[in-house]
Amino acid sequence: MNDDVRNIVLGLVAAGISASLGWIARTYLWKRKLRRKQAFFGLPDNSDSLLVVNRDPATAEPAVHRFDVFALLELSALVKDCGAHVQVVTQDAAHQGFGERTEFCVGGPGSNRRMVAHMAAMLPGVRVNIDPEPGPDRGAFRIGADLYRMEPGITEYVLLARLTAGERRETRPVFLFCGQRAITNQAATRYLARNHERLARKYGSGSFVLLLKVVNSQAYGPDVVELVADVTKPAQSPLPTPSEPAAPKTQKKSHRAD
Repeated sequence: MNDDVRNIVLGLVAAGISASLGWIARTYLWKRKLRRKQAFFGLPDNSDSLLVVNRDPATAEPAVHRFDVFALLELSALVKDCGAHVQVVTQDAAHQGFGERTEFCVGGPGSNRRMVAHMAAMLPGVRVNIDPEPGPDRGAFRIGADLYRMEPGITEYVLLARLTAGERRETRPVFLFCGQRAITNQAATRYLARNHERLARKYGSGSFVLLLKVVNSQAYGPDVVELVADVTKPAQSPLPTPSEPAAPKTQKKSHRAD
């Protein structure tokens, strides 16, 4: 074997080793990223999850609003990416506890009985006005001492929560998407899909409750979402008894998050 042939062979071997090391490194990083995602969502390989579907309150027949359908599709994609399975049930058929498998619950208390139960058990500091009669407080959120009114199509709010019950490591979380309108539910699921890595770094496997604002949905749909505040503490604390009506927070300072 002359020097030229030996150099070619050595070059090929070096290239093969470099390619193999690069593939191993990429595979390791991909698996580590996947494990973090699975840990945040409580969805290890081949695990089961529950997706609770609300109903469209605007119709007399059992139906799901199209924006809620879009939200369910985005959540289903998240579950599939984790290598897990999803079971879809309606809000009036979910007769089981929580913590055994990850649950995604979509829709406000006016359209989802399961959401009513979760809020009563885990978010005592939150009240949602579900009065069907028109008025300035229709659909408003009261979180602690603050009131958040919506302007349909202009300024709307949604709660995004990750909640766990008990201290067991194997306890699965419950994700709540409680919006003032169906389009805000989709906005919250899209926000979660885009920001789950940042949320996992900040909160780990702990609970959090975020108040999000959907800006000008009549023009931008569910795409322009701002983080208003982390309301975990007031949402999980008993609701105070105010001496006077809570002040509306329609112009509360927000932090933009795409």
